[in-house]
Amino acid sequence: MILNRKARFRHYRRLERKRTMKNLLFGLLIFCACKPAAPVNLSEQAAKEIREADLAMNAMATRDGFNKALLAYADDNLIKPQDGDFPVVGKQALTEHYAGKDGTKDITWSPFKVEAAASGDQGYSLGNWKYTTSDTTAYGMYYTMWKKQPDGNWKWTVDGGHNMPGEYKMPN
Repeated sequence: MILNRKARFRHYRRLERKRTMKNLLFGLLIFCACKPAAPVNLSEQAAKEIREADLAMNAMATRDGFNKALLAYADDNLIKPQDGDFPVVGKQALTEHYAGKDGTKDITWSPFKVEAAASGDQGYSLGNWKYTTSDTTAYGMYYTMWKKQPDGNWKWTVDGGHNMPGEYKMPN
């Protein structure tokens, strides 16, 4: 009888150790599964979307006028620097500033550099612009800060530029 008790005790101890190991492994698996995922870098996709928005705004400007295009792609909280004047702040103020003026259809632009934050919610574009009339051609460079809207569209928040003697070639 005593031998039987000792054997049963050892048997239960082995079962208890197996259960403890199973619980420990299960807990370790749960702990590893709860580890936060590595953050997703959305910068490449966002930069592509910004480039597309920038080019679409250019297409609209050549079709409907520069001012209309800027207003169509403007964020409500924009800042538009003005050469020799104070900046225009806010979409409402820019709407009033452009009131009754469609703007020229003779300006074109194209980004040569676009970057976006890893979060994918903001970025910028840099590019060349060209203004051509029957007797004049002017060149310049522009910068535009972009912000992703809740609906997934991109709107500019800061836009400006300056004149240059010719088209800029970005160094490699």
